[in-house]
Amino acid sequence: MLPLPLQSDWAFVVENLDLLIAGTGVTVALTAASILLGFLLGFPAGAVEVYGRGPLKRAVETAGVVLRGTPLLVIIILLFFGLSVSRSAFVTATIALGLRSAAYQSQIFRGALQSVDEGQLEAARAVGMGRLQAIRSVVVPQALRRSVPGFQNEFTIVLKDTSIAIVIGLGELLTVGQNLYQGGQSTAALEIFLTVSLIYFVLTFVTNRSLDYADDRFSIPGGERT
Repeated sequence: MLPLPLQSDWAFVVENLDLLIAGTGVTVALTAASILLGFLLGFPAGAVEVYGRGPLKRAVETAGVVLRGTPLLVIIILLFFGLSVSRSAFVTATIALGLRSAAYQSQIFRGALQSVDEGQLEAARAVGMGRLQAIRSVVVPQALRRSVPGFQNEFTIVLKDTSIAIVIGLGELLTVGQNLYQGGQSTAALEIFLTVSLIYFVLTFVTNRSLDYADDRFSIPGGERT
């Protein structure tokens, strides 16, 4: 049987589980929104790096290098306190995480696009397809399927990086846990953060297993995985 102080600490966690669940909801929503923004920007950026040329390609490559080389904490602080892109902490965190994710997703998709044999593009052109149509209809579907393993890693990273939004007061999971502890209502610091860690683990585990299934389900039959 647990000593009385430990019992009361765990009871405090249970009593405030609804707040932690609400924080988990914010974390999940922030992850989904950031990944989506990262995809919408990252996939075209990866395509430009592979098939583009001139100033546009150089601009995309430079932006990617800058974003990947800048700590996420700095990006969030700059967007919220410096540029004030939005009064909403959620919107600001989404933009920061989305831009950073786009920089990494562009490399995932660049590698996936380059992994498709050039001969397939040439064969598509030989049967009358234009270059853009051949890329869209032949290369892109294969590249998306081959990008799942790399995308899985990026999804996990973004999920854990949502905790950095604590610096701008967003009520995600880690912020809720810290507020419960710093509120002075309990000494349950260890119990609170063990619970927070367990929730992060469950989210990561479920995400990884789901993407493992997607990788198996949509892998190219008889093809090599990247």
